[in-house]
Amino acid sequence: MILGVHVSGAGKIYQALDIAHSLGCDTMQIFSRSPQAWRHGSQIAPEDIKEFICRRKKYKINPVFIHVSYLINLASPEPRLYQASIQAYIEDILEADKLGADYIVTHMGSHKETSEDAGIKRLIEALNIIIEKTKDSQVGILLENTSGSGSWLGYRFYHQHKIIKGIKVKSRVGLCLDTAHAYLAGYNLATKSGLDKMVDEIDEMAGTKLIKLVHLNDAAGELGCHHDRHDHIGGGHIGLAWMKRIINHPKLKNIPMILETPKTTLDSDKDNLALVKKLGAK
Repeated sequence: MILGVHVSGAGKIYQALDIAHSLGCDTMQIFSRSPQAWRHGSQIAPEDIKEFICRRKKYKINPVFIHVSYLINLASPEPRLYQASIQAYIEDILEADKLGADYIVTHMGSHKETSEDAGIKRLIEALNIIIEKTKDSQVGILLENTSGSGSWLGYRFYHQHKIIKGIKVKSRVGLCLDTAHAYLAGYNLATKSGLDKMVDEIDEMAGTKLIKLVHLNDAAGELGCHHDRHDHIGGGHIGLAWMKRIINHPKLKNIPMILETPKTTLDSDKDNLALVKKLGAK
């Protein structure tokens, strides 16, 4: 099992590695910038990048995932936001390259009440521009499924299928499977038939081999409610028994897993990690 958590990037970015190591993580996910703020160019000092690379090697944290800003919307019909999102995404990939990160994780954007097809078309065009502008980068782009709130894309895996089909350099693109988002979007992962249906659908639409990351979260909302709310492992509507089945699913168990569970107390990450390791050992 390759297991880790989303770690705060507050303070010096290399300090996130110290936290991940102290929790016994094999892998980790971070924001390389504030998720609720725009920026222009890299804001990480060269000496901090060097220290990040050094500590990652020391702690053997692999792979490293960077989650893009929540402000980025590559499906937006609003020209200024659309162009700003493309530029910010390019900057994030270039910075991920400097840090030696392996993948960048993105929500698939909101079509803002235009249409799903129009939003998907804009997203494809944006990703092709981004990939061309970062053609020397080895950083992979992971499309994360969503809970489907509002006009967000990605709540059904045929969205990912359409997007990947339209990408010119397909080797740069993979999937991030978020278990809470899937449940909240209507995939009943608390039943064998529901879990099998989701995995079969991914296989048919894109291929489970494209899943490079699992966001392992229980769901605080009810099945199909479309509200993006995560819960502690076993504490939500998916439940402990079915989280165990997800963790040990033959097509998922060898994929890196990142917890994005609530940080209710200082020990929340430690407790959730320990529980997942226990479930994975049985």
